[in-house]
Amino acid sequence: MISPSKWIAGVLLAIACATPLLAIPQDLGDSRKDDDAFLLLRDSVRRNDATKAEFYAARLADYAIPSYVDYYRLKSHFVAATSGEILAFLQRYQGTAIADRLRNDWLLELGRKREWAMFDQQFPLFVLKDDTQVKCYGLLSRLSKGENVAADARALLIYPPYYGEGCSALIASLAQTGQFTQEDLWAQVRLAGETKATGAARRTIMLLNGSDDKIAQAIDVPAVVLAKGVGSSKADREVFLVALGRAARTSVKLSVLALRKALPRLTPQEQAIGWANIALPASYVVDPETSDYWRLAAGAPLSIDQHQWRIRYALRDGNWQLVRDYLAAMPPQLRQDPTWVYWQARTSVALAGGQMTPEAQFLYQSIADREDYYGLLAAEELGRTVSIPAPGAPVTAQEIAAIAANPGIRRALKFFDMRLRFEGLREWNWEVRHLSDRELIAAAEYARQHHILDRMVYTSERTRALADYTHRYPAPHDEIMRPTTSTLGLDRAWVYGLIRQESRFVMNAQSSAGASGLMQVMPSTGRWVANKIGLTNFVQDMLTDVRTNILLGANYMNMVLGSMDGSQVLATAAYNAGPGRLRSWRSALTKPMDATIFIESIPYSETRGYVKNVMTNATYYAALFEGRPQSMKARLGVVTPKGYSEKDMREPDPRGQESQQNSFSSR
Repeated sequence: MISPSKWIAGVLLAIACATPLLAIPQDLGDSRKDDDAFLLLRDSVRRNDATKAEFYAARLADYAIPSYVDYYRLKSHFVAATSGEILAFLQRYQGTAIADRLRNDWLLELGRKREWAMFDQQFPLFVLKDDTQVKCYGLLSRLSKGENVAADARALLIYPPYYGEGCSALIASLAQTGQFTQEDLWAQVRLAGETKATGAARRTIMLLNGSDDKIAQAIDVPAVVLAKGVGSSKADREVFLVALGRAARTSVKLSVLALRKALPRLTPQEQAIGWANIALPASYVVDPETSDYWRLAAGAPLSIDQHQWRIRYALRDGNWQLVRDYLAAMPPQLRQDPTWVYWQARTSVALAGGQMTPEAQFLYQSIADREDYYGLLAAEELGRTVSIPAPGAPVTAQEIAAIAANPGIRRALKFFDMRLRFEGLREWNWEVRHLSDRELIAAAEYARQHHILDRMVYTSERTRALADYTHRYPAPHDEIMRPTTSTLGLDRAWVYGLIRQESRFVMNAQSSAGASGLMQVMPSTGRWVANKIGLTNFVQDMLTDVRTNILLGANYMNMVLGSMDGSQVLATAAYNAGPGRLRSWRSALTKPMDATIFIESIPYSETRGYVKNVMTNATYYAALFEGRPQSMKARLGVVTPKGYSEKDMREPDPRGQESQQNSFSSR
């Protein structure tokens, strides 16, 4: 029986060989045959078929992208390749994206073999340095020479699902040399439990003479562990604490009952850890008792996520003194993130009765030049609204020609033409890293001319002193968008802001869940909206048609906006996470809430970032479309419980305090 991959390969070759019979020009036919052979080469290497890889590579002696042919040829026997072969490749293609990719591959292999002399020679030459396991090998190499790397390791080892052999070996070596204490190791076990990294948890707990089977059970079937109760040994108690956190993701109530029953057998710190492990998943489901769980967690060593969620719930409670205390307890590196710089400033103002303080002024100024969500909010607190600067001089034909002649840009276009987006993105992004502002603007314009709008946006965002905001915030298909949004009475800036976040204007974009097109409409949503608006001939393939995609997506946005009482913040979150989840999150509100606090406490990290980006985009688009400054704070406004009227918001608080809305608007 012929395997599917062999059948596909045969079809591709048959098509390539048949091209002259289809009256295709000879040079174009040859190019297509070469492209097909390249795809088969790539596929052969991915399937570890060295024989076929060599066969296809031999057919590509004059291919347009020789560096990738050589890369795949070398990768087909990489484990057995000599240092000489690899170094020859790196020298031949020095300074290119694919050379850095191969160096990444080699560093992983050198680390696995513990060949530290060559590793140490190559590691400083690795440009992107975006591989966690390579970084772990780098620390392991330093550790092998007697260096103290514990602090660097703690900063690096924060997400166990990314660890791999290199990071596991680093943890083991740190334990063996005494640079990691038992508490460091237990922190790693808890972190692995929090992120459901069963393999990492099993490996680490064995360093502590604990049972790897028990920790696996605590992560994968935590209810069984809770039913058995807490044991007497340190290892058994830690396993129980991990199980509490995992079980709380299914039932917070079950975990709370189990912890209360176990409290007499736990130390005060273990009790606090238990409450922290429950408080985190309780935060994700907006459990009404979450703030209490965080207060009971006082004194627990916290993970990065736990630090952040503890603050988010203090913000929801409006307890600014607690926010300040929690911010002060954050790791310094985390506290310097723009998110928490902004909230430090807000806290300083709140504790000063709404008056700007020198501390807040300094903190706002430190991030106000950023063009992202927190930068815009900080700038507005300093009295600066969003406006669009005048563009510089148009790029010249000579500047465009220089970009067109760039070999990496040409490789990127070739890959985009072959629908190899990953490779195209790698080449494009590599080439624009060190361009000047004028060169970046020229590259963005070149991307626009070739209808690669996502790279136009990406490239334009990298400029520092100069900027063309029509590149950063394009409005393609406006001849369709304008009448559609006008008919619906929908904010065109908001719709474009959402598209920019959803697809970056890649018309054939498709998510892993099946969402399609500019507005990333799910097939089921498309059918539902089509039925609502009377589009009787709808079929799924129509989602890739620009006009249909915009029609369905805009109508869906309008329906969601109506169900969320006209709040763009709530409707944006609902577009990403689903209206059902938003109804659940909104039901936790008992009074109006500053939208910035609501956004900060959205349970899903993807949705939280999505809303921030869409609302930032919409503010810039409004400034472009209207030609006047815009207020981010006004756009965000206040979110309210369902059915909460404007009259309710204006009525004085029965305790004689100002309403929530008034306190926000006076900030």
